[in-house]
This record gives sequence, C-alpha cells and structure tokens, in this order.
Amino acid sequence: MNGIDDLKNSKTSYEDYKYFMQDVSYIYIGSKFTLQEIMDDEDITFRFRRITADDLVKDRDPEDTLETLLYYLSDKDFTSKLLKRMGARVKVSILRDQKSLFGKKKERVYRTEELSIDQLTSLSPDEKEAKGIVIQELKVSKLMLASV
Repeated sequence: MNGIDDLKNSKTSYEDYKYFMQDVSYIYIGSKFTLQEIMDDEDITFRFRRITADDLVKDRDPEDTLETLLYYLSDKDFTSKLLKRMGARVKVSILRDQKSLFGKKKERVYRTEELSIDQLTSLSPDEKEAKGIVIQELKVSKLMLASV
C-alpha cells in the first residue's frame, strides 16, 4: 500500500469509534468524539449535549476527546461523580494472557470488557497503560440521565 491508502485506513479506524447509538434503555457514544462535537451533533440526545456543555467541558479543552476525558478521570473529579449518577459504564479493551489450545504457549490478546466508573477511576493512567486499556465507548442509562 502507498501512503495515501494508509492514511485512508487510519481515518477509517479512527471513525470506527465515533458514533452515537441508542436503544430503549441506554445511549452509546463512541470514544473518539470530541466534547465540542458532542455539543454540536444534533443526533445525540439534547439532555446529554446539555450536560456536556454545562458540566463536562468545565476546565477542559472542548477539543479533548471522550476517550481522553475518561482515561485521565479520577475518583475525586466532579465529572466522575456526575457519570456515576448517570449510571455510566465504559466499554474497554484490555490486554489479557491467554493460553494456547494445549496450554503451553501464552499469548496476549485484547478482551472487551465493560467497567463501571468506580472500576475505571480506581486505576491510575500508568496502570491503564500497563494493562493496555483502550477506551471504546461510554454507555449511559437514559432513565438515570433524565434524573440528573
């Protein structure tokens, strides 16, 4: 492949985590959205856009991604308390050891898991890096979002 094709493929993989979906109970927001894009996107529910504009952007650059916000989130932040009240969970990929079929050879593979905000904030950024954590999406309860 030449450089242009590589650039197109990297753009596609970046866009893979830039989405908004909803079902009856939850909204799902891809981690590559910037906070400004969340506030500007008409497809995202008004309530979540309003909370982003009023609370999540405080003391942050609007060009920060949701991934960055969640990766460096600490349990003392107002944002983590707000996300807990919204019933938020975070979908992540974590490097895990997996034994081969006959149990002799170990290999490291990514496993997708869903973490609560408490579980995510209990890890420091250094621990997240050591575990190879990649943040994929934020999942928020619609019922709890309405009560915030």
